[in-house]
Amino acid sequence: MRHGDKINNLGRKKAHREALLSNLANQLIVNKRIVTTLAKAKALRTYIEPLLTKTKKGEGKEQISHQHRVVFSYLQDKAAVKELFTVVAPKIAARPGGYTRILKLGIRVGDNAEKAMIELVDFNEIYGKSAKSAAEPAKKTRRGRAPKKAVEATTEVVATPAAEASSTEEKTAE
Repeated sequence: MRHGDKINNLGRKKAHREALLSNLANQLIVNKRIVTTLAKAKALRTYIEPLLTKTKKGEGKEQISHQHRVVFSYLQDKAAVKELFTVVAPKIAARPGGYTRILKLGIRVGDNAEKAMIELVDFNEIYGKSAKSAAEPAKKTRRGRAPKKAVEATTEVVATPAAEASSTEEKTAE
């Protein structure tokens, strides 16, 4: 029985699984999105989200270099760690969590495995706000009412038939 066993072992031993997740995390950081199986994408999300949170922590120089060492112990790739702390970390600084998005892509033809795309949320301009629109303040619109001239015109049109109908009813009642 697997009571309370929440980790997906992905059919691999511990060392193989950690190497796989490390390689997937490196590719996700460098390319900002990757296509893999759904199970691997879900396992990767639980692996990389704490690492992304570690990039935001740190006040002093010692704290920052400690976080670099901790993240490097997981990723084992200097280029990916540098990319993570210089490019990715400033973009995700304001986000409280949920740095990745998983989109299902259907099944793979060869083995019927469910494919998924996992991506960093702040690096997708289609779904998220682009840098230009994020800098501009949001425009305030009031959709509840029409422009003033149109409102007067519609009230006259709407009021006239109603007034005629009520006056017609009064005449027929007498």
